[in-house]
Amino acid sequence: MNIDVSIDTPRRILVITDRPELTPELQVALRSRAEQGSATFHLLVTNPARAEYHLLHPERHDAVARAEQQLGQMLETLRDAIGAPVDGCVSIRHDAFEAVEEHLLARPADELVVAVTSHELSRRLHHDLPHRLDHLHLPMTVVGGLTTTH
Repeated sequence: MNIDVSIDTPRRILVITDRPELTPELQVALRSRAEQGSATFHLLVTNPARAEYHLLHPERHDAVARAEQQLGQMLETLRDAIGAPVDGCVSIRHDAFEAVEEHLLARPADELVVAVTSHELSRRLHHDLPHRLDHLHLPMTVVGGLTTTH
């Protein structure tokens, strides 16, 4: 006798962003995903300190503390806006790819939402974050045309 014990477990969605601010595009994308079915969201914000600072440099830690304060305010707004569980953290790492890889070791995800600024050259060379994360073989949504030409 086979008994179906399937339980509707929420999809774990990792949202990667390089700024602890809620953009209209990100809010719309997360609300749309929340409406598709049961999901929990975890925002991973990369460290806003300059990349050349060493991991132990005090500026990196100061930047994380400031970003965590902004993130706390953003999470409250986002929970109300999308009606789903949302939490988040700020990585000590500036490089989004490294932050995601490190984060997934401790906290697996079923889907990714990428909302980071990429340089036009990186995108053309397929070295932008979405292309770099393809090896994870996770469903991925890229939010907005966040590119710079610098």
